[in-house]
Amino acid sequence: MADGKPYTVKAIATDGIMSVLLLVTGILRLPSLIPGAEFQLSAPFAVSIAKNHGFKRYLIIGIVASTCGFLLGLQNIFNITIAMIYRIVAGSIVSIWKNSKIALVVSGPCGTFVSRIVLAFLLHTDMWLLILYALPGMIFTAIAAPLVTEFEKRILGCIGLYPLQSSAKKRSGMED
Repeated sequence: MADGKPYTVKAIATDGIMSVLLLVTGILRLPSLIPGAEFQLSAPFAVSIAKNHGFKRYLIIGIVASTCGFLLGLQNIFNITIAMIYRIVAGSIVSIWKNSKIALVVSGPCGTFVSRIVLAFLLHTDMWLLILYALPGMIFTAIAAPLVTEFEKRILGCIGLYPLQSSAKKRSGMED
C-alpha cells in the first residue's frame, strides 16, 4: 500500500472489487451525439480510484482489470496499451496534485488525449480525428470525475474502507 504497510485482506478484497467494477464500467458505453463517438463509463471511475486509493493501487487495479478483460476475450493488446497509457497519465496527474480539484477535472481528458496520440501512431491514422471523436467522452469525464470521486469516497467511508474527515479526527482524538 502507499504507506509502506503490507496489503491486508480488506485491501486485497477491495482491490478485487474495484478491478471488477473498472472492467464492467469499461464494457458499458454511453452513446454520443456524434456517431461512433460513444464513451466508456470507466474513465471517471478510474480517476476516482486513482484519487481515493493512490497511484500504485490504481495501477494494480487497472492491470488486474485489463488482464481479466483480456482473458475473457473482451480486450485486445491495443485496448490494454491505450488503457495503460490513460492510467499512467491520469493517475500521475492526480497523484502529483493530490489535493487539487482541477487535477480531477483535467486528468481524465489529458489521459485520453495522450492515449489517442499513441493510438494514432500505432494504427497509422489521423490523430486529430481520433481526438475529435474522443471529445464528448473527455467532456463527460471532466464533469463526472469529481462527482464520482466524492461518491466513491462517501461509499467507502460508510463501509469503513476510507477514513472520512470526521472519523479520522475521532481516531486521533482531535474532536471539536
